[in-house]
Amino acid sequence: MTEAPTTAAATSAATVGEVLAGYLTAQAGVFLRALPQAVGEAGSRPGALPASAAAADDLLRAVRRVGGVLHTFGAAFEQGWAEEARTELRWLLNLLGQEPAYQRRAARLLAAVDSLGETAAEGPGMLAGHAGTPKARALLERQLTLARTRAHTAVLQELRSARLHALADRMTLLAGDVPLVGAAAARPAAELPGQAVGALAALVSGAEQLPLSRAATPYGGDGLHRLATVPAARGPVLDAEAALAADDAPWHRVRILVKRARYALEVCRRPLPELDGLDGVLDRHQEAADAAVTAATAARTPRITPATAYVLGVVHADQRLEVEASRYAFGHQWPTLSLGLAAGWESLRPESGGVPPAPRMA
Repeated sequence: MTEAPTTAAATSAATVGEVLAGYLTAQAGVFLRALPQAVGEAGSRPGALPASAAAADDLLRAVRRVGGVLHTFGAAFEQGWAEEARTELRWLLNLLGQEPAYQRRAARLLAAVDSLGETAAEGPGMLAGHAGTPKARALLERQLTLARTRAHTAVLQELRSARLHALADRMTLLAGDVPLVGAAAARPAAELPGQAVGALAALVSGAEQLPLSRAATPYGGDGLHRLATVPAARGPVLDAEAALAADDAPWHRVRILVKRARYALEVCRRPLPELDGLDGVLDRHQEAADAAVTAATAARTPRITPATAYVLGVVHADQRLEVEASRYAFGHQWPTLSLGLAAGWESLRPESGGVPPAPRMA
């Protein structure tokens, strides 16, 4: 993993525009260096990693950082340009992120099946020798390979598209000419931490909405029996998949807010390492939740045997336990971190005491 990006020193003579332009110029440089390597192998077989897997990771991180900064410090940029840039960056993030996400999901699910089906005498898995295990593994591998191939095809179709070239041109210009709003950009850089308070406030507000009391034990079995968020039923019977998605949604939202807070503090040169750990916990939460959905979808495949469906059900439950374990880890870390944020809250506010507006919804 690359080191956190640097920004121009927020000296008394620096302005908001100079610091933001320095940060975005650095990220645009990372983007432009990583893009050829990240898509350079797109013509190879589906599932093949780019010429440099690190370059692909760098590209996606740069995209997230630029989008996060345009969101948090949006008042300093030309509004139309910033909104359009964020839309295009989200598109690229979704496009390039799908295939590696399917690769990680396949590795996670196949490892779970192998572990559950382990036949070692000293510690067999609960599905050891079960007739449905080989078929369930083959089904998951086949469906995820197909999904990965489709994602790969989507990338191929967009490689030479005008949209991708326009975004690359936009990032090239960003490396030397950031479209800032004159009045906002001319403000002293010392005001940037006050603007970052908005990102921290959104994170605290989002975390307060989480059912942390239900994630207070290492084994969150209660979370498998009783959901904290239940959507309105669309019919006489509540859809189980919709119910789980509604239960996961607040956690996925907080994951986005953690990333925005991290990037805002990076711009201010006040990184908080604890946020990095929290970010990793919520990444694992999302990947386990997505893997559980994949297992449940596979279990609904027509004409599979009951034994195969049973194994997929066990794998689904295994991944939901991973979700609960991630929630427990978050609940264990968050109280201490929130106290640290509260302690440094006033030091981040501008001297004028003004409170920045709440961040716009992504």
